[in-house]
Amino acid sequence: MRTSELDEQSRNFAVVARAIEYIRSNARGQPTLEEIAAAVYLSPFHLQRLFSAWAGISPKRFLQYLTKEHARRELARARDVLAVAADSGLSSGSRLHELMVSCEALSPGEIRSGGRGITISCGFAPSPFGDALIAWSGRGVCHLAFCSTVAPAMIAELVARWPAATICRDDAQARALLATIFPATPTRGRLHLLLRGTNFQIKVWEALLRVEPGTLISYGELARRMAAPNAQRAVGSALAANSIAYLIPCHRVIRESGEIGNYRWGSSRKLAMIGREAALGSCMGNGVDGGGRRTG
Repeated sequence: MRTSELDEQSRNFAVVARAIEYIRSNARGQPTLEEIAAAVYLSPFHLQRLFSAWAGISPKRFLQYLTKEHARRELARARDVLAVAADSGLSSGSRLHELMVSCEALSPGEIRSGGRGITISCGFAPSPFGDALIAWSGRGVCHLAFCSTVAPAMIAELVARWPAATICRDDAQARALLATIFPATPTRGRLHLLLRGTNFQIKVWEALLRVEPGTLISYGELARRMAAPNAQRAVGSALAANSIAYLIPCHRVIRESGEIGNYRWGSSRKLAMIGREAALGSCMGNGVDGGGRRTG
Protein backbone atom coordinates (compact mmCIF):
# COMPACT_ATOMS: atom_id res chain seq x y z
CA MET A 1 0.00 0.00 0.00
CA ARG A 2 1.37 3.44 -0.92
CA THR A 3 2.08 5.62 2.09
CA SER A 4 -0.38 8.29 0.89
CA GLU A 5 -3.10 5.63 1.01
CA LEU A 6 -1.96 4.60 4.48
CA ASP A 7 -2.25 8.23 5.58
CA GLU A 8 -5.83 8.32 4.34
CA GLN A 9 -6.72 4.99 5.94
CA SER A 10 -5.18 6.10 9.23
CA ARG A 11 -7.35 9.23 9.21
CA ASN A 12 -10.42 7.20 8.26
CA PHE A 13 -9.78 4.77 11.10
CA ALA A 14 -10.18 7.57 13.64
CA VAL A 15 -13.74 8.09 12.39
CA VAL A 16 -14.43 4.35 12.24
CA ALA A 17 -13.22 3.92 15.82
CA ARG A 18 -15.51 6.69 17.05
CA ALA A 19 -18.44 5.11 15.21
CA ILE A 20 -17.69 1.71 16.76
CA GLU A 21 -17.49 3.25 20.23
CA TYR A 22 -20.85 4.98 19.70
CA ILE A 23 -22.46 1.74 18.54
CA ARG A 24 -21.08 -0.21 21.52
CA SER A 25 -22.45 2.40 23.90
CA ASN A 26 -25.89 2.39 22.24
CA ALA A 27 -26.16 -1.23 21.11
CA ARG A 28 -29.51 -1.86 22.80
CA GLY A 29 -31.09 0.93 20.82
CA GLN A 30 -29.85 -0.45 17.49
CA PRO A 31 -28.76 2.96 16.16
CA THR A 32 -29.53 3.81 12.54
CA LEU A 33 -27.00 4.94 9.96
CA GLU A 34 -28.28 8.49 10.42
CA GLU A 35 -27.72 8.35 14.19
CA ILE A 36 -24.21 6.90 13.84
CA ALA A 37 -23.30 9.49 11.22
CA ALA A 38 -24.54 12.32 13.44
CA ALA A 39 -22.43 11.00 16.34
CA VAL A 40 -19.24 11.27 14.24
CA TYR A 41 -20.27 14.57 12.60
CA LEU A 42 -20.69 13.20 9.08
CA SER A 43 -23.63 12.94 6.73
CA PRO A 44 -25.01 9.40 6.24
CA PHE A 45 -23.73 9.51 2.67
CA HIS A 46 -20.17 10.35 3.71
CA LEU A 47 -20.13 7.78 6.51
CA GLN A 48 -21.33 5.11 4.07
CA ARG A 49 -18.65 6.08 1.58
CA LEU A 50 -15.91 6.17 4.23
CA PHE A 51 -16.82 2.71 5.54
CA SER A 52 -16.93 1.30 2.03
CA ALA A 53 -13.49 2.74 1.31
CA TRP A 54 -12.01 1.52 4.60
CA ALA A 55 -13.68 -1.88 5.04
CA GLY A 56 -15.02 -2.71 1.59
CA ILE A 57 -18.62 -3.01 2.82
CA SER A 58 -21.41 -0.89 4.29
CA PRO A 59 -21.50 0.12 7.98
CA LYS A 60 -24.54 -2.11 8.56
CA ARG A 61 -22.84 -5.18 7.12
CA PHE A 62 -19.58 -4.36 8.88
CA LEU A 63 -21.33 -4.09 12.23
CA GLN A 64 -22.91 -7.51 11.79
CA TYR A 65 -19.41 -8.93 12.18
CA LEU A 66 -19.07 -7.27 15.58
CA THR A 67 -22.06 -8.90 17.28
CA LYS A 68 -21.79 -11.55 19.97
CA GLU A 69 -23.97 -13.87 17.86
CA HIS A 70 -21.53 -13.70 14.97
CA ALA A 71 -18.61 -14.18 17.35
CA ARG A 72 -20.17 -17.34 18.84
CA ARG A 73 -20.77 -18.81 15.37
CA GLU A 74 -17.19 -18.10 14.39
CA LEU A 75 -15.84 -19.66 17.59
CA ALA A 76 -17.80 -22.85 16.86
CA ARG A 77 -16.60 -22.85 13.26
CA ALA A 78 -12.99 -22.18 14.26
CA ARG A 79 -12.71 -25.50 16.09
CA ASP A 80 -13.13 -27.31 12.78
CA VAL A 81 -11.21 -24.87 10.59
CA LEU A 82 -8.22 -24.70 12.90
CA ALA A 83 -8.14 -28.46 13.32
CA VAL A 84 -7.93 -28.93 9.56
CA ALA A 85 -5.23 -26.27 9.27
CA ALA A 86 -3.24 -27.79 12.11
CA ASP A 87 -3.47 -31.27 10.64
CA SER A 88 -2.49 -30.21 7.14
CA GLY A 89 0.10 -27.63 8.07
CA LEU A 90 -1.32 -25.41 5.33
CA SER A 91 -2.68 -21.88 5.30
CA SER A 92 -5.02 -20.45 2.72
CA GLY A 93 -3.42 -19.68 -0.63
CA SER A 94 -6.28 -17.55 -1.91
CA ARG A 95 -5.54 -14.29 -0.14
CA LEU A 96 -4.80 -11.02 -1.84
CA HIS A 97 -1.69 -10.74 0.30
CA GLU A 98 0.48 -13.61 1.50
CA LEU A 99 2.94 -12.20 4.00
CA MET A 100 4.94 -15.14 5.27
CA VAL A 101 5.86 -14.62 8.90
CA SER A 102 8.63 -16.48 10.69
CA CYS A 103 10.23 -15.74 14.02
CA GLU A 104 13.05 -16.39 16.42
CA ALA A 105 13.48 -15.60 20.09
CA LEU A 106 16.18 -13.75 21.94
CA SER A 107 18.44 -16.01 23.95
CA PRO A 108 18.27 -15.77 27.77
CA GLY A 109 21.66 -14.07 27.71
CA GLU A 110 20.46 -11.42 25.25
CA ILE A 111 17.39 -10.78 27.41
CA ARG A 112 19.53 -10.38 30.54
CA SER A 113 21.81 -7.92 28.75
CA GLY A 114 18.89 -5.68 27.83
CA GLY A 115 19.80 -5.84 24.15
CA ARG A 116 23.43 -4.81 24.55
CA GLY A 117 25.16 -4.81 21.16
CA ILE A 118 21.85 -4.66 19.24
CA THR A 119 20.96 -1.65 17.10
CA ILE A 120 17.22 -1.01 16.89
CA SER A 121 15.68 1.38 14.38
CA CYS A 122 12.21 2.75 14.98
CA GLY A 123 9.74 5.19 13.52
CA PHE A 124 6.16 6.39 13.41
CA ALA A 125 3.97 5.82 10.36
CA PRO A 126 0.29 5.49 9.42
CA SER A 127 -1.59 2.19 9.16
CA PRO A 128 -5.20 1.19 8.45
CA PHE A 129 -5.70 1.08 12.24
CA GLY A 130 -4.18 4.45 13.06
CA ASP A 131 -0.64 5.73 13.45
CA ALA A 132 1.83 3.20 14.83
CA LEU A 133 5.34 2.92 16.21
CA ILE A 134 7.32 0.10 14.62
CA ALA A 135 10.83 -1.01 15.60
CA TRP A 136 13.21 -3.46 13.98
CA SER A 137 16.76 -4.77 14.08
CA GLY A 138 18.83 -6.64 11.52
CA ARG A 139 17.07 -9.80 12.77
CA GLY A 140 13.50 -8.63 12.26
CA VAL A 141 10.59 -6.57 13.58
CA CYS A 142 10.71 -6.48 17.39
CA HIS A 143 7.98 -3.97 18.27
CA LEU A 144 4.72 -2.71 16.77
CA ALA A 145 2.41 -0.55 18.86
CA PHE A 146 -0.57 1.56 17.82
CA CYS A 147 -0.48 5.12 19.06
CA SER A 148 -2.62 5.50 22.16
CA THR A 149 -0.45 8.09 23.90
CA VAL A 150 2.08 10.78 22.98
CA ALA A 151 5.15 9.85 20.94
CA PRO A 152 7.78 10.49 23.68
CA ALA A 153 5.97 8.09 26.03
CA MET A 154 5.87 5.39 23.35
CA ILE A 155 9.58 5.82 22.63
CA ALA A 156 10.27 5.65 26.38
CA GLU A 157 8.39 2.34 26.58
CA LEU A 158 10.48 0.95 23.72
CA VAL A 159 13.72 2.10 25.38
CA ALA A 160 12.62 0.52 28.67
CA ARG A 161 12.22 -2.82 26.90
CA TRP A 162 15.67 -2.50 25.30
CA PRO A 163 17.67 -0.43 27.83
CA ALA A 164 21.13 -1.38 26.57
CA ALA A 165 20.37 -1.31 22.85
CA THR A 166 21.25 1.53 20.48
CA ILE A 167 17.96 3.16 19.36
CA CYS A 168 17.85 5.09 16.08
CA ARG A 169 14.87 7.01 14.62
CA ASP A 170 13.96 6.36 10.95
CA ASP A 171 10.39 7.36 10.07
CA ALA A 172 10.95 6.88 6.32
CA GLN A 173 11.86 3.21 6.71
CA ALA A 174 8.98 2.78 9.18
CA ARG A 175 6.60 3.97 6.45
CA ALA A 176 8.13 1.50 4.00
CA LEU A 177 7.77 -1.38 6.48
CA LEU A 178 4.12 -0.63 7.23
CA ALA A 179 3.43 -0.33 3.50
CA THR A 180 4.78 -3.89 3.21
CA ILE A 181 2.62 -5.12 6.08
CA PHE A 182 -0.52 -3.41 4.72
CA PRO A 183 -0.19 -3.55 0.90
CA ALA A 184 -2.76 -2.24 -1.58
CA THR A 185 -1.94 -4.58 -4.47
CA PRO A 186 -1.46 -8.37 -4.69
CA THR A 187 2.00 -9.28 -3.52
CA ARG A 188 3.98 -11.93 -1.71
CA GLY A 189 6.62 -11.23 0.87
CA ARG A 190 8.39 -12.44 3.97
CA LEU A 191 8.74 -10.84 7.34
CA HIS A 192 10.85 -11.95 10.27
CA LEU A 193 9.96 -11.24 13.90
CA LEU A 194 12.37 -11.05 16.82
CA LEU A 195 10.55 -12.16 19.97
CA ARG A 196 11.39 -11.31 23.54
CA GLY A 197 9.55 -13.33 26.18
CA THR A 198 9.46 -16.43 28.34
CA ASN A 199 9.31 -19.86 26.71
CA PHE A 200 5.58 -20.09 27.50
CA GLN A 201 4.83 -16.65 26.07
CA ILE A 202 6.69 -17.50 22.88
CA LYS A 203 4.72 -20.74 22.54
CA VAL A 204 1.48 -18.75 22.81
CA TRP A 205 2.63 -16.22 20.21
CA GLU A 206 3.76 -18.95 17.83
CA ALA A 207 0.36 -20.63 18.19
CA LEU A 208 -1.31 -17.33 17.32
CA LEU A 209 0.68 -17.13 14.10
CA ARG A 210 -1.21 -20.22 12.96
CA VAL A 211 -4.64 -18.61 13.41
CA GLU A 212 -6.03 -17.61 10.03
CA PRO A 213 -7.06 -14.00 9.30
CA GLY A 214 -10.80 -13.59 9.79
CA THR A 215 -10.89 -16.50 12.27
CA LEU A 216 -11.76 -16.05 15.94
CA ILE A 217 -10.48 -18.33 18.67
CA SER A 218 -11.22 -18.43 22.40
CA TYR A 219 -8.65 -18.30 25.18
CA GLY A 220 -9.61 -21.86 26.11
CA GLU A 221 -9.28 -23.19 22.57
CA LEU A 222 -5.87 -21.56 22.21
CA ALA A 223 -4.77 -23.19 25.48
CA ARG A 224 -6.05 -26.58 24.30
CA ARG A 225 -4.13 -26.27 21.03
CA MET A 226 -0.99 -25.74 23.07
CA ALA A 227 -1.76 -28.93 25.03
CA ALA A 228 -2.23 -26.80 28.15
CA PRO A 229 -6.03 -26.79 28.64
CA ASN A 230 -5.82 -25.47 32.22
CA ALA A 231 -3.58 -22.54 31.32
CA GLN A 232 -6.23 -20.08 30.11
CA ARG A 233 -5.17 -17.40 32.60
CA ALA A 234 -1.51 -17.79 31.64
CA VAL A 235 -2.48 -17.59 27.96
CA GLY A 236 -4.30 -14.33 28.67
CA SER A 237 -1.23 -12.94 30.42
CA ALA A 238 0.94 -13.88 27.44
CA LEU A 239 -1.44 -12.08 25.09
CA ALA A 240 -1.27 -8.97 27.27
CA ALA A 241 2.54 -9.12 27.14
CA ASN A 242 2.65 -9.18 23.32
CA SER A 243 4.48 -6.10 22.04
CA ILE A 244 4.13 -6.83 18.31
CA ALA A 245 0.57 -5.82 17.49
CA TYR A 246 -1.35 -7.21 14.49
CA LEU A 247 1.55 -9.39 13.25
CA ILE A 248 1.17 -11.54 16.36
CA PRO A 249 -2.63 -11.47 16.07
CA CYS A 250 -3.86 -11.42 19.66
CA HIS A 251 -6.85 -9.43 18.35
CA ARG A 252 -8.28 -12.74 17.06
CA VAL A 253 -8.69 -14.14 20.59
CA ILE A 254 -12.02 -13.48 22.35
CA ARG A 255 -13.99 -14.92 25.27
CA GLU A 256 -16.09 -18.08 24.98
CA SER A 257 -19.20 -15.94 25.57
CA GLY A 258 -18.53 -13.96 22.41
CA GLU A 259 -17.43 -10.90 24.41
CA ILE A 260 -14.52 -9.10 22.83
CA GLY A 261 -12.28 -9.14 25.90
CA ASN A 262 -9.39 -6.80 26.61
CA TYR A 263 -6.88 -5.48 24.11
CA ARG A 264 -3.65 -3.67 24.83
CA TRP A 265 -4.29 -1.05 22.13
CA GLY A 266 -7.98 -0.47 22.85
CA SER A 267 -11.14 -2.53 22.43
CA SER A 268 -12.45 -0.30 19.61
CA ARG A 269 -9.29 -1.00 17.62
CA LYS A 270 -9.65 -4.74 18.31
CA LEU A 271 -13.25 -4.65 17.04
CA ALA A 272 -12.13 -2.72 13.96
CA MET A 273 -9.48 -5.37 13.21
CA ILE A 274 -11.94 -8.24 13.68
CA GLY A 275 -14.60 -6.57 11.56
CA ARG A 276 -12.22 -5.59 8.77
CA GLU A 277 -10.66 -9.05 8.53
CA ALA A 278 -14.08 -10.67 8.50
CA ALA A 279 -15.31 -8.24 5.86
CA LEU A 280 -12.36 -8.68 3.54
CA GLY A 281 -12.17 -12.41 4.20
CA SER A 282 -9.57 -14.18 2.14
CA CYS A 283 -8.46 -10.89 0.57
CA MET A 284 -6.91 -9.63 3.77
CA GLY A 285 -4.28 -10.63 6.29
CA ASN A 286 -0.91 -12.16 6.88
CA GLY A 287 -0.25 -15.71 5.73
CA VAL A 288 1.88 -17.86 7.96
CA ASP A 289 4.48 -20.40 7.00
CA GLY A 290 4.24 -21.88 10.49
CA GLY A 291 8.01 -22.00 10.74
CA GLY A 292 9.61 -20.50 13.79
CA ARG A 293 13.16 -20.72 15.04
CA ARG A 294 13.59 -20.50 18.79
CA THR A 295 16.83 -19.77 20.54
CA GLY A 296 15.47 -19.05 24.01
